[in-house]
Amino acid sequence: MAAFETTQGLPGFSDRDGASKPPDVKAVGGRVRLTAALHGPAWSQRALKDCNRRPYEARPRVLTVAATAKAEDDMSWSEVAALGLRYGKYPLALLLVEAFYWFLTEPSDTLAPLQVFEAWLWHGITELIWGADAVSLSQHNGWMTRIDFHHSSFPGTFDSVGLYVSDECAGVHEMIFLSTLILITDDVPQKDRLRAVLVGCGIVFVLNLARLVAFYPIALGGCLEAPNDPACLNDMWAFHRNVYEWGFLVVLIGLWLAWFTWVGGPRRVKDRSMAGRDTWRITPRKAWQWSEHRPAWKQPVMGVALALILILTAVYMVRNDPAALEARATAEMCAFNELVSQRCADAQNAWDDAIAGAWSVASLGLLSLATSALIFERPLADGRWPSSLSDEERRALEAAAKEEE
Repeated sequence: MAAFETTQGLPGFSDRDGASKPPDVKAVGGRVRLTAALHGPAWSQRALKDCNRRPYEARPRVLTVAATAKAEDDMSWSEVAALGLRYGKYPLALLLVEAFYWFLTEPSDTLAPLQVFEAWLWHGITELIWGADAVSLSQHNGWMTRIDFHHSSFPGTFDSVGLYVSDECAGVHEMIFLSTLILITDDVPQKDRLRAVLVGCGIVFVLNLARLVAFYPIALGGCLEAPNDPACLNDMWAFHRNVYEWGFLVVLIGLWLAWFTWVGGPRRVKDRSMAGRDTWRITPRKAWQWSEHRPAWKQPVMGVALALILILTAVYMVRNDPAALEARATAEMCAFNELVSQRCADAQNAWDDAIAGAWSVASLGLLSLATSALIFERPLADGRWPSSLSDEERRALEAAAKEEE
């Protein structure tokens, strides 16, 4: 028969009622401390007797935690919503950048200097690896951006494959995408973000150039297996399509995730103070009034004026430019009479370029407006940002600056 120690009432037989320690049990002839199995609270003396008839088991070292307990690291729904709103700016910023890039590059050869430079590098590297007879550089739309591959197995009369570097092939689209992801990342110092943008754009430029150089061996490998067959170039086109549609996207997101992890991103999400105090930042402008302490060209209204000039110029390009209006009239006449000729095609292309050029100029105007809406500032001596000051504090600082002068 087991001998029981005196306990304080019935509630001690359950850990769920708030008792700090379950009652211990001493077995006759032994020194092992036992505890009753958790059968729930004893509601009566009869229930206590029934429970006493059941076997006892050794007291577990670790007690079960109630299911309703909340871990310290758990986030509330309000915190989850705030975190979602905080990172909702990523898709919005990317959509705006995509729209801006589309308007900017709607005309052909918008990034002509960069396209020419990449075509020159592409030609030089291919010539260095496979010889001078393997590739040639020529003009496309007036720019030295055309690359021709040469080999006896290539299809066509001249045994060549002609390609050119368009604005989409320059890699600027990918650079803007990656730069946007980096610049809108919170809790990372400004200098680290700008440094990451420079390094990331350099990596994207090298990867894009490597993609262009890879075209020749892929095309040559396919055509050596099926000489003079147009289908032998399918491998090259498939490679180009896969990289263009999803390959670069995977690489860019991977680069951003690697950088985000390297700067301690996962920890910064939990502790926003890890970014430290920046020595400068870019923030939305709050004060638009004219300031005597800034030269005229630094006044915020000058950016707005430049934006208006560019937008009006864009309107003039499609409404008052004589060459554009003549091309429009010719294109409309050809469409009305259902004419097909080189003159009609040139007129349509000229009118399309005029519209696209107007969109590009208007996009630059919008960029000027957005730039004037942002300010570059450094913290004050007391650590506060100038844009966070009230009007009274700002006037007091300006008065103090005048007194010092």
